[in-house]
Amino acid sequence: MVSAPSGAGKTTLCREVRSLLPDLAYSVSYTTRTPRPGEAEGKDFHFVSEAVFNAMRDRGEFAEWAVVHGNLYGTATGPLERALAAGLDILLDIDTQGARQLRARYPEAVTIFVVAPSLAELEQRLRERQSDPPQEIARRLRRAREEMNTWREYDYLIVNRDLKDAVDQLATVIQAERCRISRLSVEFPDLGLP
Repeated sequence: MVSAPSGAGKTTLCREVRSLLPDLAYSVSYTTRTPRPGEAEGKDFHFVSEAVFNAMRDRGEFAEWAVVHGNLYGTATGPLERALAAGLDILLDIDTQGARQLRARYPEAVTIFVVAPSLAELEQRLRERQSDPPQEIARRLRRAREEMNTWREYDYLIVNRDLKDAVDQLATVIQAERCRISRLSVEFPDLGLP
């Protein structure tokens, strides 16, 4: 799970690391917000109405859900469970509220928190996106300060100063976790390991 304040670059990092690790499954979240320019249905998010989202939530179809910046976001249980049952590593681009819920449900999950190098840099990134009015940027910055207080709840911290370095760090964490002995379910008889 990768979490970050809005503008820290988590979505870009997740997209880039998926191109480096094509065997990494990706959880496409559901949201009630409108698509940003360049976002595609089913690739970036499943864009649904509030009525559809609430019906899914009421049927218990979300492993987690939260209200973020006035919109509903959720992770569908079905695709997540299918990926885990198939033994796949699955990448989630998720807010801090959802991460808390998923950590409680999946305590073995690996969590990564991404931050911009400074609040000034974060604000600049939000403004450069040109996707939100000034009052929304101010709200996102207030929320960012709250979210940044949660970084100690995570297993790893990536400071996104340089995109390439941050992508390399994220890929390294994923590769290292794949080698963690407690996660290996394979036996190595040819190596003579007991």
